[in-house]
Amino acid sequence: MLQVIDLGKSFDGFKAVDGANLQVAPGEVVAVIGPNGAGKTTLFHLITGQLKPDSGRIVFKGEDIAGLPPHRVCRRGIGRSYQVVNVFDRLSVFENVQISVLAQCRQTWNMFQSASGFCMEKTKEILASVGLEDKADNICGTLSHGDRKVLEIAIALGSRPELLILDEPTAGMSPEETATALELMKNLSRQLGLTLLFCEHDMEMVFAIADRIMVMQQGHTIIQDTPEKVRLDPQVREAYLGGAEVCSR
Repeated sequence: MLQVIDLGKSFDGFKAVDGANLQVAPGEVVAVIGPNGAGKTTLFHLITGQLKPDSGRIVFKGEDIAGLPPHRVCRRGIGRSYQVVNVFDRLSVFENVQISVLAQCRQTWNMFQSASGFCMEKTKEILASVGLEDKADNICGTLSHGDRKVLEIAIALGSRPELLILDEPTAGMSPEETATALELMKNLSRQLGLTLLFCEHDMEMVFAIADRIMVMQQGHTIIQDTPEKVRLDPQVREAYLGGAEVCSR
């Protein structure tokens, strides 16, 4: 579904991404790991069109999408969430998701009719799929951090993505919230059939859910393989964890 080939991006001479390679097959859950500053978020920005690469290719379903603006990437079937939660705090949970659904259904340009009655059922379905149906009327500014992170995933689902990219989906969550997020990701993959690509610092979570793991260091790809092979790879252990074993569980 997705191929990243020798991707490069520099900022004032600093190579944030330098020879990154990644493959994601339909239905897979793929994790990207690496130390702070490895280039993970920049890689996601490049894939989703928020940055234009200096070199390399990004091929999604056979089409080179490198350099396309975010809205065109989204229209092709890629959705994402962010490290810092990005929601409309003064709107309700329902309205936040409804806006996304309206955009996908191209119902955002009618100035003569209220949007409140459009796409109701689809919005309810998405909220139920992420476990937020009982908080549909809550104002987003009153939500817990964990619920806000889940809401952002729900907003991304409104665009009907085939590939969902999650940037540190459990950052700042409590252990209970992290467990809930893990179950949600499993549900999105197994029951809804979504392809997932995510980066995460919680190694226990990564090794619990990922089918394959890509490891980045200083902007380039060290390895992409199964969790077991990544765990035992000496280059990964030396470069990423100073020789310690990766997640012994």
